Amino acid sequence: MAQTKGYRFGRSTKTRMAKDAIFHAGTSAFRDRRTKKRLARNLWALRINAAGRENGMSYSKLIGALKKAGSVLDRKVLATLAKDHPEVFARMVQNITR
Repeated sequence: MAQTKGYRFGRSTKTRMAKDAIFHAGTSAFRDRRTKKRLARNLWALRINAAGRENGMSYSKLIGALKKAGSVLDRKVLATLAKDHPEVFARMVQNITR
C-alpha cells in the first residue's frame, strides 16, 4: 500500500485496486525505459542531421563518411558537438569531406 501513496480514487486505499495499479505502473515503467532510449536516439539523429545540412551533408552521408574514416564518435557525442560546439562540428565535417 505504501507504493500507491498519492494515487487517486480507490487505488491508494483498496487492496485489489492498489495491486492492479502497481502492476500497470510497473508495466508502463518497463516499456517506457526502452521508449526513452529510442526517443533520445531520434533526437540525436535530428540534431546531427540539422547540423550536417548546415554544412552541406545529409545525415546518411555524414554517418557513412564517419564510418569510412574510422571515427569512434557515437551519435550522442556528435549531437552534443552539433548543439553546443557548432564550429567544432563544422571543422570535423570539413576534415571528413577532404
